[in-house]
Amino acid sequence: MMSFVLGGGCFWCLDAAYRVLSGVTDVVSGYCGGHTDQPTYEQVCSGQTGHAEVVRVVFDDAVIPADVILDAFFTMHDPRQLNRQGNDVGTQYRSAMYFEDDAQRVMFEQARARAEETWGGGVVTTIEPLGEFYDAEEYHQDFFAKNPGQGYCLAVAVPKVAKVRKGFAAYLA
Repeated sequence: MMSFVLGGGCFWCLDAAYRVLSGVTDVVSGYCGGHTDQPTYEQVCSGQTGHAEVVRVVFDDAVIPADVILDAFFTMHDPRQLNRQGNDVGTQYRSAMYFEDDAQRVMFEQARARAEETWGGGVVTTIEPLGEFYDAEEYHQDFFAKNPGQGYCLAVAVPKVAKVRKGFAAYLA
């Protein structure tokens, strides 16, 4: 098993999109990259903690290669948008990858280079040491599955899930 901590806008969307892929065994929404211990959602949304909304994606790399997990990440959000995704604006929505070791850092750098080609340049995704990961509150976990009719999910998450389904059909659960 492997895990990556990735931030690309609202964690509800990343969570929903990763859960459709075979080999993904768990997705945990959380906060990373900030300076406040045990931040709450409200604190993170204020922009004062420095944290990004992230997911920890746990997957079986014998079922789905690490490169596919990373390429899907660059498909489910626009990595050219600085500190935002669409109408979600703030540093908590930044595009960021948090590495656990040098091997992950290298994988992340290679994935970002592939994304530069795919997106035609302008990728602003940061690659940073992992540091502390804080689980988000329970109501944020698997949010899309628990709230499929919620307006934000319908307007924002559903199209992202559709992009991943289309681009990674060979890996659908």
